[in-house]
Amino acid sequence: MNKTVNINLGGMIFHIDEDAYLKLTRYFDAIKRSLNNSSGQDEIIKDIEMRVAELFTEKQTSNKQVIGLKEVDDMITVMGQPEDYIIEDDSQLASNYNATSYTNNRKLYRDKDGGMIAGVSSGLGYYFGIDAVWIRIILVVLVFGGFGTGIIAYLVLWIVTPEARTTSEKLEMKGEPVNLSNIEKKVREEFDSVSHKIKNADYDKFGNQIKNGSEKIGNRLGSIVMAIFTIFAKFLGIFLIIIGLSTLFALLVGVFTLGTNVFIDFPWTSFVESGNFSDYPIWAFGLLVFFAVGIPFLFLTLLGFKLLAPNMKSIGAIAKYTLIAIWIIALALAISIGVKQASAFSNEGRVIQNEKLNLQPTDTLLIKFKHNSYFAKNIDESTDFRITQDSANSKVIYSNAIRFEIKQTNEKTAYVQVVREAKGTSQPEAHQRAEAIRYSFSIIGNQLVLDNYFVTDIKNKFRDQEIEITLYLPVGTIFKTDSSVQNYDRSNNIFFNLHFSSDNYHYQMTDSKVKCMDCPEDENNYDEDEYQNSSITINKDGIMITNDSTTKTKREFKGLKIDQNGIIIKTK
Repeated sequence: MNKTVNINLGGMIFHIDEDAYLKLTRYFDAIKRSLNNSSGQDEIIKDIEMRVAELFTEKQTSNKQVIGLKEVDDMITVMGQPEDYIIEDDSQLASNYNATSYTNNRKLYRDKDGGMIAGVSSGLGYYFGIDAVWIRIILVVLVFGGFGTGIIAYLVLWIVTPEARTTSEKLEMKGEPVNLSNIEKKVREEFDSVSHKIKNADYDKFGNQIKNGSEKIGNRLGSIVMAIFTIFAKFLGIFLIIIGLSTLFALLVGVFTLGTNVFIDFPWTSFVESGNFSDYPIWAFGLLVFFAVGIPFLFLTLLGFKLLAPNMKSIGAIAKYTLIAIWIIALALAISIGVKQASAFSNEGRVIQNEKLNLQPTDTLLIKFKHNSYFAKNIDESTDFRITQDSANSKVIYSNAIRFEIKQTNEKTAYVQVVREAKGTSQPEAHQRAEAIRYSFSIIGNQLVLDNYFVTDIKNKFRDQEIEITLYLPVGTIFKTDSSVQNYDRSNNIFFNLHFSSDNYHYQMTDSKVKCMDCPEDENNYDEDEYQNSSITINKDGIMITNDSTTKTKREFKGLKIDQNGIIIKTK
């Protein structure tokens, strides 16, 4: 049986048997002899003890486990033999330390010594083997482009990542082996750095700062404020660079994708060209917009670089004033073209076509819309404005902007009126564009078949072209609508209420309105009479809507009350 000894190693308590304790003691004595009273000896011994404690802890499975000779031998294998350790001079030490190759076995710590705030970016830089400035740029991009996630990520890493305080932790952070040689090198380097600062300290200046303590505090506060403003300026500079370059890139892409013959013919250029309200080519207008909008953002980008690098040279007065002159000219031309484009809708042209319907008194007029399978898959497929090709492979503007309405006429014969409408810079131009609209309908016996679309050549451009169809019916006319009519009917519901529940209903024109002849009673009474005798009362009890109509319908109610408890409908 071996005796066990309790030792305090690096602030941790270990149970170690006597043989292992004696070997460990000889090991530390050898280390002390090898250091030979070198600078920072106590700090080196302390860091070595903490590293040894870490190695012993990794071997333990419980707090009561006893450290034996095997654990001590394993530790010595990792740390190295003291007798093989030779103290190097300062120049050779620095050279070897700087030439040390980092390994991939790194641990994540916060590098407070090399950090700006908490050392998160510097620690991540060591962990991933890249410069810390790239980590900072990524975090800034996440702040402005990721809805503030960069700040959250930084705070989380600040909380969960430990700081590299000891020499062993700093070596682990950089991926260097934590052994006697590296610990001694690191401690001596830090010790020499501190000694150098102390030797070169200006003691007279230090004494004056002590005498003027208030001035020192004020200067420090001023430095802190300036540092905060400097950091804010850096963030602002990065933000301005990102916004400026993104806008310039988008404008540049826009200019090169707006042309039709000058640049590349993209699929959407025809659509854009059809909306060009001026006689100028669309790419020329794009260039004006590029200069009018791009030059201010170019100056913002340059300002961002200036905030990041205050010593950066300016672009020069000649270039600056040239850009300003180009910007003023481009802005003035863009405004003038914009005013001219606005005048493209200043006048309206109308072309009216009337066609009589020769119906017999006993005929029932059938009304329906039809589509063209070349342009649409079915009657329900519609769009207000689209660029496509007709059967002759010519580019045309296709639209379903069709309005249909039924009205009463005093004429003895029913007729349909088709109005083609368009706009332009002048009345003749608008009238010409209206005439260019291609629309057709047909009257076959007692059927009125209407196209649900119209087309016009793309050279006529988009100028609010539309078709208004009005069907004038004399009193007594009976008609029936197809289900397709509901997509285009714009009649006054009080005059003509098209019932969507069925396309088999028959309607008749009367002196005052259109009546449904075979609709259910509750649908047929959809008119203003049902609610003409209603009244609204607002008092402390809420809102009361009462109906005194004597119309007998299935939807008849006597009152509707809205209060804090909800909606109450009175039917008695």
